[in-house]
Amino acid sequence: MHSEILLYDGFDELDAVGPYEVFETAGAFGADCSARLVTLDARETVTASHGLRVGTDGTFNPDSSDADVLLVPGGGWSDPSEPGAGMEAENGEIPDAIAAYAQRGGVVAGVCTGGMLLAHAGVLDGRPAVTHATALDDLREMNVDIQDTRFVDDGDVLTAGGVTSGLDLALHLVERECGLKIADQVAAEIEYERQTEPARN
Repeated sequence: MHSEILLYDGFDELDAVGPYEVFETAGAFGADCSARLVTLDARETVTASHGLRVGTDGTFNPDSSDADVLLVPGGGWSDPSEPGAGMEAENGEIPDAIAAYAQRGGVVAGVCTGGMLLAHAGVLDGRPAVTHATALDDLREMNVDIQDTRFVDDGDVLTAGGVTSGLDLALHLVERECGLKIADQVAAEIEYERQTEPARN
């Protein structure tokens, strides 16, 4: 499972770095699993919501990406004048890229308010999903079947609630694609007690 994690200024650090560590640790245990940190525009670093500057591995092109999974982190939603998911939703470039990738058959996953970017891409229309508690009312207004759970697996679209739930989503993806043994090894390595039951449609 090759994943690309799509960064933008104002993304929440753990939303991206947590799943990145899960995927890379799975690879270290012998699974066919890896992750890259990507942006839409070519740049060397991205500044996250708490000021962490993160290096990138390349750019994301929805028309040519060979990733099995596109993971979109969340970050600042309520004030679209500040860098974060709210600003990116209004800008429209990331939702457009998500929609194009999904139309090619790619699996998309949103962590925290990254799910709002999936909603703006149209990939959550009529489907079960969850996002950070502070954005649930906004998600309800977008023809989405809100679930009261840590994360939701709806096949080719997955979403997770608040920040740490991205670890549960990532471990679930590892189990789904690479097996329970590897997922358990990763959880033990990072000393994380996972919640394993997603909501399913």
